[in-house]
Amino acid sequence: MTARKTVVRFALAALLLSPALHALTLDQTLGGCGGLPPERTVQATPSTYKALLSTLKPGDRLQLAAGTYTQQLVMWNLNGQANRCIVIEGPATGSPALFTGGDVYNTISLKNNSYLVFRNLSLDGLGKLGDGVKVESGSTYAHHITLDNLKLRGYGGDLQRVGVSTKGKAWNFVIRRLDIQGAGVGMYLGNSSGGAEFVNSLIEHNLIYDCRLYDIEIKHQLSRDTAIGIPSAGTTVIRYNVFSKQNNAATGADARPNVLVGHWPLTGAGSTDTYQIYGNLFWQNPVEALFQGEGNIALHDNLFVQRGFSRTVRIQKHNSVPRRIDIYNNTIVGTGEGILITNADPAYPQRVRGNAVFAAQPISGGQQADNVTGSYAAAGQYLNNPTGVLGSTLDLYPKTGQLQGTAVDTSFAVGLIDGSLDFNKLPRLSTFRGAYSGDGVNPGWLPSLAIIP
Repeated sequence: MTARKTVVRFALAALLLSPALHALTLDQTLGGCGGLPPERTVQATPSTYKALLSTLKPGDRLQLAAGTYTQQLVMWNLNGQANRCIVIEGPATGSPALFTGGDVYNTISLKNNSYLVFRNLSLDGLGKLGDGVKVESGSTYAHHITLDNLKLRGYGGDLQRVGVSTKGKAWNFVIRRLDIQGAGVGMYLGNSSGGAEFVNSLIEHNLIYDCRLYDIEIKHQLSRDTAIGIPSAGTTVIRYNVFSKQNNAATGADARPNVLVGHWPLTGAGSTDTYQIYGNLFWQNPVEALFQGEGNIALHDNLFVQRGFSRTVRIQKHNSVPRRIDIYNNTIVGTGEGILITNADPAYPQRVRGNAVFAAQPISGGQQADNVTGSYAAAGQYLNNPTGVLGSTLDLYPKTGQLQGTAVDTSFAVGLIDGSLDFNKLPRLSTFRGAYSGDGVNPGWLPSLAIIP
């Protein structure tokens, strides 16, 4: 690629396709705060914050001082308004506002809430039986909730302990820049009955690793309760996250994928919803697949590395079957299966296009076109350093002159959010296969166990 083309592409990315602008647009829509500053700031300390919670009004910010908060954060029946969110915020730098967990309560407890923001907080479950952030099962609604820059530790004392959990009807969530290590489950969104839908939300720029079961599981949904304001159609975006289960994974009957997404309602409202999953790094799972899904999914421009276990991307029946599946422009390096699509509904397309897959069994199932495939060992012929060390020498960017061909038809992706950006958030050139649209020296972020900037 010429220097001039590189400059032009970077200029376009910076001026027109900035991820920050995309995030702000989605934040305004989903978080509901509109990017407006608080109307009033209330200062609080570990000894005063509980009494101040009941005084908060739409547009207020509760500014928490650094310190240890040992009496949890109960937010029941507290609501902001559109463009007038209530913000609970700790220090952006330095010593944190640290909330500790317990055996009989969840650290941040939500019930019947809307237009709330939680920012710059640390949570330590202390290995006890409570969850981190939880929409309680008795909640009628939780919507326009933002979790931003939270650090969660100590929620792995039991397989069922969860960093972020929604057990009531939840929609229009923004979950951003969370650092979750060693939980039983990083995020468990919905419930096992399929009756607590998690809808139309944004999960981005999170680091979730060393969880016992799932990094994220979004449960299947049986119906859509539009009467309380849940959108009748929507999109849940999972982008620019790092998911690793290299360490600490439960084994045997408790083995779980890094990420699993369940199906949408099978008929009526919500049945056309889509998961858009892109720009993520899926790294290592010694006991299960990196990703499993059913329903309607657009999975594109992700990096998958699976060394030593046979499964990487599995599209298969869980509580129902795969429907519309679009898997395109991913880079996959795995020692066993690359992409497997099985038991899908033939009434819907399952397209697999423009991927670069290096595995013992690269692709099985789906309507395949314009993919580059090869063995695990062959990855080194095409990629800079696919067997390198994460955070040091690992580089999945194409070598000069590799992974190009005729234009890949991704016209089915028109209308998807960021459907034309590559892993580095640059405009995609349709002649490249895999997650990157370029070759030679990687101009972007190198994979590591860190929040993607």
